[in-house]
Amino acid sequence: MSQVRIVDASYVDVPETAVRPPGPIKLTAMEALWIVIPVLQHVLLYEGDDDTPPFDAIVQSLRSSLAATLRSFAPLAGKLVHLEETGDVGISCSASDSVRFVVAECDADIGRLAGDEEHDLRVLEGLVPEVDMSLLPTPVLAVQATRFQGGVAVGVTVHHGVADGRALWTFVEAWAAACRGETPATTPCFDRSLVKLPGGEELARSVVRKVAPNLPSPSLNGETQHVKRQKVKVKKQRIVNLGESHGAPLPHSPSTFTIIVVLAWTCSARCKPSLEDDAQLFFFANSRGRLVPPVDKGYIGACLTGCVSKLPVPELRGDRALAAAASTVQDGIHKVKEDPVAGWNFYMLMADASMGRMMNISGSSGKPMRTEPITMNHDGQVALMRSRDGRGVQVSLSLLRPAHMDAFKSNFHELLK
Repeated sequence: MSQVRIVDASYVDVPETAVRPPGPIKLTAMEALWIVIPVLQHVLLYEGDDDTPPFDAIVQSLRSSLAATLRSFAPLAGKLVHLEETGDVGISCSASDSVRFVVAECDADIGRLAGDEEHDLRVLEGLVPEVDMSLLPTPVLAVQATRFQGGVAVGVTVHHGVADGRALWTFVEAWAAACRGETPATTPCFDRSLVKLPGGEELARSVVRKVAPNLPSPSLNGETQHVKRQKVKVKKQRIVNLGESHGAPLPHSPSTFTIIVVLAWTCSARCKPSLEDDAQLFFFANSRGRLVPPVDKGYIGACLTGCVSKLPVPELRGDRALAAAASTVQDGIHKVKEDPVAGWNFYMLMADASMGRMMNISGSSGKPMRTEPITMNHDGQVALMRSRDGRGVQVSLSLLRPAHMDAFKSNFHELLK
């Protein structure tokens, strides 16, 4: 069995020329919710070819380009702290800030790891750096480069209270651009005052008091803040030509997101034992462009609103399951557009939810050989990633039972016919 071995750990300093905020960056109420579930991790897998530089040269390029990127992303090298005098949690920056850079190696074949339908979760978990977020202050960001037979993996761990999936990829894309010697396409913004929520900073402080009453230990009602990782079976499907209609007719002009979610939700309801009550679907929407006034797409933070949709299980097992699911999902999307902050407190949305009947959708973009979300903690979680060619979508699914996974796969292919 292949193992990931750490061979070096050092730090990349923020350049002296970096622009740092004048004081702590206080988390918004949206972000304060993530204090107790802080870990957001992704790994990017790259297959090499005859022109690939030696691994040491790749590491040097990654380090130098990371330093260059931190000129504009300096707060990501800071620490998340509890501001006792005000009761806020925020990012504290200093002249000595740096980002931990881990170097590792693995004797596994990266082509097999990236291409296997049922891949090695133990290896994937070893490709992202460990960060202890059990006590504030805590680092915000750490990165890892791992040498493989035939390629390289780049892993990123970031505090979810500081960055959502869109913010993470803004950083990753800027880092990649710097590595190529190019100028990033998006200018980062860390200004929390742009996110207008009723109650402002006092709302954020009330969230901190409620979800993390034991600071500086981030805990929820006295329990540890860590979400225990389930050893789930993770399989990957690729969906292409998503503009085509499959199976039962869908409402007119459904989005790519809607089509994928409808397929996944329907398959999930069909792959588990029959239930007569509701199947539940939860997804986050990026609120940046929907707020009034809109927040720039370069906003580095967590700017998400949640949405819960429900349908009776028999409807998702019927002949018009796809049409019913699509209509329900599109209704949810329409509600988010009408009120982009209604679901900001996703804890309240999920208060009455049954996790055993809920499918959780998350998503990001990226263009390596493969992108994998590491923190998939929920039975029935689906992660959507843009495929490398830009014309398809990688769908990663976690299910606890192999029989459920086999049934999901069978239904998935049947609905695509």
